[in-house]
Amino acid sequence: MRILGIDPGYAILGWGVLDYSGNHFKTVAYDSLLTEAGEPMPDRLETLYNGLEKIILEYQPDECSMEELFFNRNVTTAIGVGEARGVAMLACAVHGITVYEYTPMQIKMALTGYGKADKKQMQLMVKTILNLKEVPQPDDTADAVAAAICHAHSGGNRVSRLLNQM
Repeated sequence: MRILGIDPGYAILGWGVLDYSGNHFKTVAYDSLLTEAGEPMPDRLETLYNGLEKIILEYQPDECSMEELFFNRNVTTAIGVGEARGVAMLACAVHGITVYEYTPMQIKMALTGYGKADKKQMQLMVKTILNLKEVPQPDDTADAVAAAICHAHSGGNRVSRLLNQM
């Protein structure tokens, strides 16, 4: 199964693509999409959509795992991130990819066994689980890869659900 992990944001949208089979991961690709701070929001969202569409067409993921939006004190930031999430969901939906959402606590729990793990613990686990030489950068990219790992381990994917129904 090929999983696209997304950490949504409108300035930086992290993404990672992992293959998961037989409890083993293969890192396919990861990076981030960037938009310029002074650019109008519609243009930023178009940049994100077009970038995600290229990623989807190139890597052909089966499913998508995305971090849920958590409450943010800065309402303007929360709205912008929500808009970026919507664009990411749309890009997946247009290509028939089911999106699964996980809270930051669920992702931390899946990777470290502790729902309040800090950023460094999470990054170390991403690096360790995928046997990478370096932690994916920027942090948003590492978070996207963590979301993909969480999805694989959560049983939320179709293969696990089918096996559990047997």
